[in-house]
Amino acid sequence: MTSERRKKTTMIPTILIAPCGMNCRLCLGYIREKNRCPGCRMIDKQESKKSEYRNRCRIRNCEQIAKGKIKYCSDTCGRFPCSRLKQLDKRYRTKYGMSMIDNLKMINEIGIRDFIRNEKEKWLCPECGGMICVHRPVCLSCGYKRH
Repeated sequence: MTSERRKKTTMIPTILIAPCGMNCRLCLGYIREKNRCPGCRMIDKQESKKSEYRNRCRIRNCEQIAKGKIKYCSDTCGRFPCSRLKQLDKRYRTKYGMSMIDNLKMINEIGIRDFIRNEKEKWLCPECGGMICVHRPVCLSCGYKRH
């Protein structure tokens, strides 16, 4: 794999870190080819057609976030972690071995750029250099299974 191709497959722009702490770059909705979600923060003219779940997400549509008062749930929100985030976090811890609350705490501690560097190391496919999907412990590019 060329370094240019590898760089493209592992890029995680800061805009792909959702308000809840989800790395959209690892989300099946973002990775898949058909009916691809543009990510939680992306503005899309056809937004209603792209990802119904994203559009009705209560965290993404939280008043604090929607009005631009905060970027992440952990940014000076007096309710962090709110009950919605706790429910989502519990589901992701149980089903996928990932914590959005831990992600947000890490972003606060080390900053978004270092968080993204850590995410690349943690989720990088050792076979092809792509990113492993959080929802399916497999690289959708080459089929490598994460244990």
